[in-house]
Amino acid sequence: MDKEKIKKAVTDLLEAIGEDVNRPGIKRTPERIADLYEELLSGTMEEAGRIIQETHELEHDGMILLKDIPFYSMCEHHLLPFFGKCHIAYIPDENKILGLSKITQVVDILSKQLQVQERLTTQIVNTIMKNLKPKGVGLVMEARHLCLEMRGANRSDPYTVTSYVEGLFRKDLKTREEFMKLIK
Repeated sequence: MDKEKIKKAVTDLLEAIGEDVNRPGIKRTPERIADLYEELLSGTMEEAGRIIQETHELEHDGMILLKDIPFYSMCEHHLLPFFGKCHIAYIPDENKILGLSKITQVVDILSKQLQVQERLTTQIVNTIMKNLKPKGVGLVMEARHLCLEMRGANRSDPYTVTSYVEGLFRKDLKTREEFMKLIK
């Protein structure tokens, strides 16, 4: 990430909107934004699949569900945050399970990129499917988008819900229904 370019771009933006870039409250803003973007978009430099390389062997063929995983991301269209929670379930295959924190780390890495919620939903499921090779994965993501809330629409608390399923969650209606029932 080129923090110097970010600082220059923020300085140019501040000047373009008529701000005095030497004003005490603004003077360090370009540096602060560069540091913030480095943190908020750190997933751009990481491969989420690497997190799933270490699995544990355990004889378990039931659904494993993590509910209410918080996430924070940046809308690639407006550079404003969207955030919320997601619910992820998978059914292990070949006795391979993940440490629970590995799933939250995958969500974190993929969220820390310029995103749209629809792609983020699909990327999380596909990353788990490709690297863990479970019998199936299901995900539901609920988010508030500040680009929607702060702009002309000015709607209060609208949630966008996306879902994506693969494997047994796609093929078997009962598995998908169990997942949906458990996340309520």
